[in-house]
Amino acid sequence: QVQLVESGGGLVQAGGSLRLSCAASGRTFSNYHMGWFRQGPGKEREFVAGIPWGGGLTYYADSVKGRFTISRDKAKNTVYLQMNSLKPEDTAVYYCAASPRGPRRRPGEYDYWGQGTQVTVSS
Repeated sequence: QVQLVESGGGLVQAGGSLRLSCAASGRTFSNYHMGWFRQGPGKEREFVAGIPWGGGLTYYADSVKGRFTISRDKAKNTVYLQMNSLKPEDTAVYYCAASPRGPRRRPGEYDYWGQGTQVTVSS
């Protein structure tokens, strides 16, 4: 059974940092792309960042480029999202997801999802 378990969310002041983790288990993800998405209050789920499990080119939403960094540790089967210079508009539930279809930005193209972790940025 595939499981993606996020952790690391919390409350932080604007300008602060958080690192989210996504522990993956239940299958081999070597041919998958891993993504981070977020869903703010009253908003649709949106793409944040992506990375191939095997490593390589990372890709980001324009709104987080230069502030967020996605990475993965194959030995630990974990994907990370380092978030710096956080803004109140970054407040959302953050989800980890896995897609077998290569680099994708639409939620519908991801097969596996975690339960989400809340990030709240105060002004």
